[in-house]
Amino acid sequence: VQLQASGGGLVQAGESLRLSCAYSGRSSSSYSMGWFRQALGKEREFVAGISYRDRTTRYADSVKGRFTIFRDNAKNTVSLQMNSLKPEDTALYYCGASGYYYELYNVRKYDYWGQGTQVTVSS
Repeated sequence: VQLQASGGGLVQAGESLRLSCAYSGRSSSSYSMGWFRQALGKEREFVAGISYRDRTTRYADSVKGRFTIFRDNAKNTVSLQMNSLKPEDTALYYCGASGYYYELYNVRKYDYWGQGTQVTVSS
């Protein structure tokens, strides 16, 4: 499975961004998809995930109510709509593909990663 993330940029606090991740490869629609982020000097952390099995979504507490993950299997994309951005959302954002439909928050459950896309939120 190949993943290509895009959509990052520089925005001010309170503004919105939409990240997209195009995926391809055999049975790629049978993978759960997730977004993680990694701030400078910190470990990669879970942001949001969507199960391949029933499209159940899960979010990190820090983004609940502000971010929405959704996928379009017809277009082979998974997107992350980010609203009310805060400076602490600044990070390199990665999309990942997991063969599991549970523990979407667990970075070790992911088999494939795209390159990161930078999101910078100024105060």
